[in-house]
Amino acid sequence: MPPSDSVVAALRSAGCVFAEDEAELILSTARTPDEVAAMVDRRVSGLPLEHVLGWARFHDLRIVVEPGVFVPRRRTEFLVDQAVARARGAALVVDLCCGSGAVGAALAAALGGPELHAADIDPAAVRCARRNVAPFGGHVHQGDLFDALPDALRGRVDILTANVPYVPTHEVGLLPPEARDHEPLVALDGGADGLDVLRRVTAEAPRWLAPGGCLLVETSERQAPAAVEAFARAGLTATLAVSDELYANVVIGVRPPRAV
Repeated sequence: MPPSDSVVAALRSAGCVFAEDEAELILSTARTPDEVAAMVDRRVSGLPLEHVLGWARFHDLRIVVEPGVFVPRRRTEFLVDQAVARARGAALVVDLCCGSGAVGAALAAALGGPELHAADIDPAAVRCARRNVAPFGGHVHQGDLFDALPDALRGRVDILTANVPYVPTHEVGLLPPEARDHEPLVALDGGADGLDVLRRVTAEAPRWLAPGGCLLVETSERQAPAAVEAFARAGLTATLAVSDELYANVVIGVRPPRAV
């Protein structure tokens, strides 16, 4: 294997802020010196570290991340924690806009194996998610939000997560190149104010949630008030959970026991 200091130097010269940590991950993942060199070259060219490694650490799981698939963010672990805190023996979990399937896999692991369904519109994400939820017996469907799900799930979902795209269209170009150039636009662009997909999910969610079922969606601090309002308009009892440490904002909506 090449000496770690040469790997660190190459990464640092390319502007990698956490060059030492990245070098350690590359060296521990690569199987041969040639693989180390190839991985360093890919990282130096601007490919996200997780795409270089082929995996991302998320909620104590190693999640497979294939090229062109959205990389799960650490702040989204807060969404998982909020869902777990409200699960109370959830039997059916659905993960919309699932990307790599990280949220669904983390929930299945934490909750002891509920029935798990995930969905995404992107074929590459669906292929990747199937690899990540397979150990938990999860099912992954391709399609546009709820259209992808089996009708048999209507009115039965205990926990519904949706890590929707929420970057306003005019701000996508301001994202770091790692995201802007290597992650699918459909996983980033949330429309004019960033809330287009959130509103669609929220409007239809009550028809899929079981009485007392819970919808959890990540958003930004700036968008949170409008997101909470969208939940309330859909008839959900809405609250906002915030993690200052992770810069994470999660809107939580509960379907009342009465019909919505």
